[in-house]
Amino acid sequence: MKVIIIGSGFSSLAASCYLAKAGYEVEVYEKNATIGGRARQFKKDGFTFDIGPTWYWMPDVFEKFFADFGKKVSDYYNLEKLSPAYKVFFDKNDEIEIADNLVSIAATFEDIEKGSGKKLTSFIEEAKTNYNVAIKDLVYRPGDSILELITVKTALKINQFFSTITQTVHSRFKDYRLRQILEFPVLFLGAKPSNTPGFYNFMNYADFGLGTWHPKGGMYKVVEAIESLALELGVTFHLNSDVQKINTVNNKVVSIEVNGITKDAAVFLSGADYHFTESLLDKPFRQYTEKYWDNKVFAPSSLLFYVGFDKKISNVNHHTLFFDAPFIQHAEEIYDTKVWPQKPLFYASFPSKTDETVSPTHFEAGIFLIPLATNLEDTPEIRALYFNKIIERFEILTDQSVKEHILFKESYCVNDFKKDYNSYKGNAYGLANILFQTAFLRPKIKSKKIENLYFTGQLTVPGPGVPPALISGKIASDKIIKLHKI
Repeated sequence: MKVIIIGSGFSSLAASCYLAKAGYEVEVYEKNATIGGRARQFKKDGFTFDIGPTWYWMPDVFEKFFADFGKKVSDYYNLEKLSPAYKVFFDKNDEIEIADNLVSIAATFEDIEKGSGKKLTSFIEEAKTNYNVAIKDLVYRPGDSILELITVKTALKINQFFSTITQTVHSRFKDYRLRQILEFPVLFLGAKPSNTPGFYNFMNYADFGLGTWHPKGGMYKVVEAIESLALELGVTFHLNSDVQKINTVNNKVVSIEVNGITKDAAVFLSGADYHFTESLLDKPFRQYTEKYWDNKVFAPSSLLFYVGFDKKISNVNHHTLFFDAPFIQHAEEIYDTKVWPQKPLFYASFPSKTDETVSPTHFEAGIFLIPLATNLEDTPEIRALYFNKIIERFEILTDQSVKEHILFKESYCVNDFKKDYNSYKGNAYGLANILFQTAFLRPKIKSKKIENLYFTGQLTVPGPGVPPALISGKIASDKIIKLHKI
């Protein structure tokens, strides 16, 4: 039985492996020239940049994925735990480094706020419990029923779905810097901490408990690893293959149109943007209206810069966060007023601090990211303005001059997300994990109107992020294997 998969992001790659292992004939169609979806790679003048994800968290999920095929992560790529994990700037001469272990992190907290070290240890123990509950009882579930959430709720000691991350953190910690450090991980879930259920503090355990890692060569090495596994299992990949139409007969998909050519199969799975995929269907077969999508809370878009420097950059870590701007104001500009931020928080990654393979010797590869509202006006002039804004602050905060050491810079923003990934409103991370967009309240894995069409990725369960994408691929493949037996 043939399964056609649209898109080759992490969720599609994972699903392709599970389906091929189960004996299905699997073909993957990718519109771009390389696989990986948003986790593609950009190379220039000896520099290598991850275009998309740069954080490697939740290493246990990656291990579990490869173990399902009798493999190990180390069979495909080398991991290094970052020590320290990252640095946060709050102002010039006001910075905090997060160590690679909880004991040291607790000591850092204690130095800043008396009594907070013990509180942090207790908080992370609670977060660990939530993490284990999430992995066991929630994120691997298909999002079919409210019973999935009830199971999780009864497993918790307190009702953490009706409190928020902000409430949970602020009730224990007073120093604004400690609060921001504990609130920032949920940004990976694509929502404001004030709108994210307290249960999701399991991301703090992912941060402080499991640590921050780097695959040598960059996150694209993970893409290549899963591609290698898929090829071993017999998956076929078709690149530069733009899917233009999904053809249906009697409530079933019979074929897709790819570059004007008809391709048929028994089952179809889309890891492409959910909204875009449904736009390829005739209207009667679309589950969700334009109003439905417009009313959803989307994770941010991003303005990214990939910069080659002709020298090593000092006073920064592999991962460095710049929180010298009002956190709440930037969040409101993303989710409420939906405007370009006046003074944005931003993030910088310098993978060449850890990995000598990603830049020429004595040079530095830098990736800068500004979270943004979706669907903003995106012009070269605006991009240039914001690069200047953040690089000037960067120079002040890190006490160095870097502008004259820039060999080149490339940018990526809202219009690119739309063009390359057919991303709804140019979102970068998918659908936010707020209370009313969790589990069964997210768009469904299986189409409600077409019996052999399925979806996977960050707009369905379990949500945004690379580990959730791998899990989404497993959930979708499990459902196909159950309902379409060979």
